[in-house]
Amino acid sequence: MTIDKLNKELTTCTLCPRLVEFRQKIAKDKRKSFESWKYWGKPVPGYGNDKARLMILGLAPAAHGGNRTGRVFTGDKSADFLMKCLHDTGLANQVNSDYRDDGLILYDAFMTVALKCVPPGDKPKAEELQNCQPFLAKEFEILNQVSTILCLGKIAFDATLRYWRQFYDFKMKDYTFGHDVQYILPNGLQLVGSYHPSPRNVNTKRLTYDMMVIFLEKLKGIL
Repeated sequence: MTIDKLNKELTTCTLCPRLVEFRQKIAKDKRKSFESWKYWGKPVPGYGNDKARLMILGLAPAAHGGNRTGRVFTGDKSADFLMKCLHDTGLANQVNSDYRDDGLILYDAFMTVALKCVPPGDKPKAEELQNCQPFLAKEFEILNQVSTILCLGKIAFDATLRYWRQFYDFKMKDYTFGHDVQYILPNGLQLVGSYHPSPRNVNTKRLTYDMMVIFLEKLKGIL
């Protein structure tokens, strides 16, 4: 299977009634500043180089970001912060990620999310993550050049561990999430954790521009 074929498949998914209702409600009841937009309102596929060595894995699309634009880390505050950091460390060609055809190119990287639909309150249920795991599993299978998985937030970190635990005997508790934590999985993949670039983390200085840039420069050394 190719990424394009997978993306066509996942954008038609309706397995989680709560998520379907929520994403469609947002697409109908638009934010006033985006009234002229035709919201995507569907599961949001990954984006980037399918031969990449780096996978950047987040939680889920933002309500008025990916759920509006149809591309992960696009059109919201988290995207603004992340793209500036990726650009300034040579991992992206531009500082902005505004809409699907804005010219964004990721260098040796592919961005995706553990949950393909926006969840209410950014809090997915366990069964929703489980329903979505086959799509993430197929991304892991297709992106077979990936050597490092950068997980933005604990939910993405745990989703990665749950996937690989199917094939290898290890305990989740042996992998503690945090910012700038690095592990080598039993198959040799690098698992790297970072705080999510959410407005809450950025505004409270839990994650700063300098922290993220230093972290990404180190990550490039690993690659």
